[in-house]
Amino acid sequence: MTARNGAEPKPPARSQRYKVGQQQIVRGDCLRVLRRMQAGSVDVIITSPPYNIGLSYRSYPDRKEEADYLDWMLDVARALKRVLRADGSFFLNISGSSAQPWLPFELAVRLRELFVLQNHISWVKSISVGDDSFGHFKPMNSQRFLHRGHEHLFHFTLGGTVKLDRLSAGVPYKDKSNIARRGHEQDRRCRGDAWFIPYETVRDRKEKFDHPGTFPVALPEQCLLLHGRKQAKVLDPFMGTGTTLLAAQRMGCSGVGIEIDPDYVAIARQRLKEDRETRED
Repeated sequence: MTARNGAEPKPPARSQRYKVGQQQIVRGDCLRVLRRMQAGSVDVIITSPPYNIGLSYRSYPDRKEEADYLDWMLDVARALKRVLRADGSFFLNISGSSAQPWLPFELAVRLRELFVLQNHISWVKSISVGDDSFGHFKPMNSQRFLHRGHEHLFHFTLGGTVKLDRLSAGVPYKDKSNIARRGHEQDRRCRGDAWFIPYETVRDRKEKFDHPGTFPVALPEQCLLLHGRKQAKVLDPFMGTGTTLLAAQRMGCSGVGIEIDPDYVAIARQRLKEDRETRED
C-alpha cells in the first residue's frame, strides 16, 4: 500500500511489540511478521483487510490496481495458511462497492487454491422488514444502485471438515414447541448464515477512531463462539484499532494483532487497557 505522499508506508526497521494482558500487538508489515510466527500456531484468524475500494485510511490510500491487490492478498493468505492449525478457522470480512462489485468474489476464487470455503456468511448491517427498518443506513445518492446493507464474511478452513459450536453462536427458538417436539436438548438453534449485527450509532468519524473500516466487536465475538475453542489463539493480521483483540480479551482468548499504522496501534493499546480496567472494577 502507498502512503499519502505516494511512498510506501514505512514500518519500523524492527517490529515493535506491545503486551496488554494476554493480547500482543505488533507494529509492522504483516507479511514480515507472519514469516517469523510459528507454523500451525493459530486457532482462529479474524480480519478485515483494506477493501481496495478507496476508503480513507490514515497512512495509505485504499487503491491499488485490482490485479496487484489480488496478488498481494494471495501472498498474505499463503502466510496465513502456514500459521493456521489444521483444525483452525479463517474468517475474512470484505466488501465490494457499487463500482467494484466483483472484488470480494474475485478474491474468494483466488483463495480457492489455498483454502476450502466452509461457510459464506452475510454480515447484515441494516435491513428493512415490512415498513420498518433496523440498523444504520449509510446515505447514498444514486439512481442506479441500491443501499449496500451487508458485507461478506468468508469462513475458510484447510479441509472443510472443522467442527463448529453452532449452538453457542445460536439463538433461542421463536416457537418453543419446537424444543420438545423435535427432541432438542436446549432452547438454542443455529443462527444460520445471515448475521444481523448493526453498528453502534455514531455521529462523527472520531467515534470510530478515525478509521473508515471498523466492525462491531460483536462480529469477532460471534466468530469465536462459532469456532468454539476455549482459550483459543487468535490472530488479526490487519488489526486496525484492535476490535478483534478486544473480542479475544473479553472471551478469555489470547491474541496477536499486526498493524502498520502507529496511530491505530496506539488506539488499540488504549482500548484494550480501558476494557481491562472496566472489567476488573
